[in-house]
Amino acid sequence: MERPLDHLRLTRRTLLRVLGAMGVGSLTAPSLGVPLPARAQGNLGNLEPEENVDATLKRLFGTRSIKDGSSIIRLDLPLIAENGSVVPVSVEMTAPQTPQSYVKSIYIISDKNRRPLSAKFNLRSTLGQPYLATNLRLGESTDVRAIAEMNDGTLLQAKRQVKVTVGGCGG
Repeated sequence: MERPLDHLRLTRRTLLRVLGAMGVGSLTAPSLGVPLPARAQGNLGNLEPEENVDATLKRLFGTRSIKDGSSIIRLDLPLIAENGSVVPVSVEMTAPQTPQSYVKSIYIISDKNRRPLSAKFNLRSTLGQPYLATNLRLGESTDVRAIAEMNDGTLLQAKRQVKVTVGGCGG
C-alpha cells in the first residue's frame, strides 16, 4: 500500500545533492555581489593602546588650557585600590550653579589606562549641584582626573593618584 506522501520522500542521496549545491552557491555568492557576513578585525591579544593621555586631552579639548579646579571640584577615590577592576570614584562640584555659570560636562580620565577617557557625563543647568559616582577599571597605579567643562568653555581639573595593588585590566 502506497502512502500519500511517499512521492515526497527524501533520500540520503537527494539530501547530499541539495547540501552540495548550497555549498557551491555560498562559494560563488561573493562574485555575484551578495554581501558577506562581517568578520572580526584584528586580534584582541595584539591590541596596542589607542592613544596616550596627552593625545586624549588634545582630542577632547584642543589647545584650551586646563586650570586647577581642586578648590571647587571634590574628587573622591581611594588612595590604594586593592582591586583595579572595581575602583569607586565620585565627583562633586562645590561651587554654586546658576543659569549663567554651570557645569556642562564632566570627564573622568585615567592617565595610564589603554583608553584614558573612562567616562563623560553631560549635564544641564537645571540639574542643580552636580554629583556623580561610578566605578573605574584601572590596569595599574595612575593619576585620575576629573575635568569639568563650564558652559562658557572654561576647563577646571582636579587630580589624584591611585595605587592599584591588583590590576583590573588583565594585570
